[in-house]
Amino acid sequence: MAGLTAAALAVIAFFAYQASAHAPGGIGSGVHADSGSTSSTKSPRDRRHPTALPARSGKGPRVVYSVDDDRVWLVGKGDRVQRTFRVTPGTVDPVPAAYVVSSRSGSITGSDGVDVEHVVRFANVDDIVIGFSAAVDGSVSDPDPSQKVGGIRSTRADGDALWGFATIGTKVVVIR
Repeated sequence: MAGLTAAALAVIAFFAYQASAHAPGGIGSGVHADSGSTSSTKSPRDRRHPTALPARSGKGPRVVYSVDDDRVWLVGKGDRVQRTFRVTPGTVDPVPAAYVVSSRSGSITGSDGVDVEHVVRFANVDDIVIGFSAAVDGSVSDPDPSQKVGGIRSTRADGDALWGFATIGTKVVVIR
C-alpha cells in the first residue's frame, strides 16, 4: 500500500510541475505578467468627478480596484467604463499591481462563514485568498477586524455585473 501511495504522489508531483511549467506567466500567484505597468503611488483622481476612472489604471478591458477608495470600475474596450460601484473590503488588501482572474465559484461559504455568490478570485496575500463576492443575503457589512479576510464584498446587483464581466484570465488592476 505504501508503494502505491508513493507512486501516486510522484505522479501528482510530476503533473503539478508540468502544469506550472506550462502555465502563462503569473497564473499561479495571480500576478499578471505585465504587473510592472502599474504604479504603487496613488493614481491621480478627477476631483470634480470622484467616480471617474483614475489615470494610470492600465489599458484595455480590465477590472480596476482602488484599495484607498473602496471602488471598482469595470472597463471595456476603448477604455470605456461600463460600471463603477463601491465595495466593502476585507481585512487583507492586495498589493497594488496587475493580476488576472485565476478562479471563480458560483456560490460558496466565505472564510467569514457568510454564504456568498459570484466569487471572482485574483490574488493571494500570505495564504489569504483575495477576491470579489456578494453575500447571498445582500449584506455588505464590515468584516470582523480580528479575522484575516480577503473577500471584497459588493451588492448582489454589482456582483452579478462583475461575474458577467470578469471571466478567467481577465485583468484586475489594483491601485491605491
